[in-house]
Amino acid sequence: MTSDALRLAVYFGERDRLQGHLASDVLLDLYESHGLRTAILVRATEGFGIKHQLHTQRMLTLSEDLPLVSVAVDTPERIEAVLPALRSVVPGGLVTLERARLVTGSAADVPVAERLHDEAKLTLYLGRQDRIEAQSASGWVVDVLRRHGVAGATVVVGVDGMRDGLRQRARFFSRNADVPVMVISVGTGDAIARALAELRERLERTLMTLERVRVCKRDGRTEAEPDDVPEVDPNGLGIWQKLTVYAGEQTRHGKHPLYIELIHRLRLEGAAGATAVRGVWGYSGDHAPHGDTLAAVRRRVPVVLTIVDRPAAARRWWQLVDDVTGTAGLVTSEVVPAFHAVGPGIARGGLHLARPARWPGG
Repeated sequence: MTSDALRLAVYFGERDRLQGHLASDVLLDLYESHGLRTAILVRATEGFGIKHQLHTQRMLTLSEDLPLVSVAVDTPERIEAVLPALRSVVPGGLVTLERARLVTGSAADVPVAERLHDEAKLTLYLGRQDRIEAQSASGWVVDVLRRHGVAGATVVVGVDGMRDGLRQRARFFSRNADVPVMVISVGTGDAIARALAELRERLERTLMTLERVRVCKRDGRTEAEPDDVPEVDPNGLGIWQKLTVYAGEQTRHGKHPLYIELIHRLRLEGAAGATAVRGVWGYSGDHAPHGDTLAAVRRRVPVVLTIVDRPAAARRWWQLVDDVTGTAGLVTSEVVPAFHAVGPGIARGGLHLARPARWPGG
């Protein structure tokens, strides 16, 4: 069975403050006070926002205010109850709302897609030290997804968050067993359904969500153009579009890593923003899982790069994405029904959910 859910994502700065307190702490306190079931706070490795100021771990002077991304998932009623206070908590950044389905009950009852060839995004929220069969639960999940032919998966570790309604923070002197971990995977509906049948047997209490997605590129091959998304819904509410690029940190385009080259081009061309998050383990296509290991001389971790903009602008950014992913990477397109960008003298979009007359891919 599945039930309606909303995915609330907030992109902001590590040093953002509200009345002397870090915005990240205020945001997670807000989630805790509302009893949200699941949330994860992730530190990005590189990105820029609507003011086009670059933040990156690669340069010391630019690494003191890295982008942060928080993702919270719960029922529509619980997420919507947070929104009025959220507007005063985020001093600057981007807030998005996306529709999702919570996976509950038996996997046999889960309608993954209307047609078996439709694509879906499956996300699991685990604890950092959860284990299955003498290995990390996240690593076991990645193995299951790959064995069932899911196109790609990435494990992202949080530094703060909520799990089963309880606050979990990463601390210096701690095993951080319950700090949230997010496993993001993309594949065809039938592959996701096969994987879910096995995952649900061992992870009955784990929160999982399904979202509509279109796979545009896989290992350099074009599978489909991004969704043709209207600019507004029948009620005049704005609709936005998200492009996501999954690639290895060492994957290159010309002389530079693919994700760095893409962020450079997007910023140069005036995109509204882009954020790259480094994973710790994952795979794409037929490649073996890779990531952080004690024996590794070079880092071979996966990176997830996200771009959110109006549909007309997203079509422009697709051309840049298409160019830099000519030989590698997994690229997806999704509809974002609510987008709110805020900052000094800046206010774009809103948090009322648009409802297109027809969902792309539906």
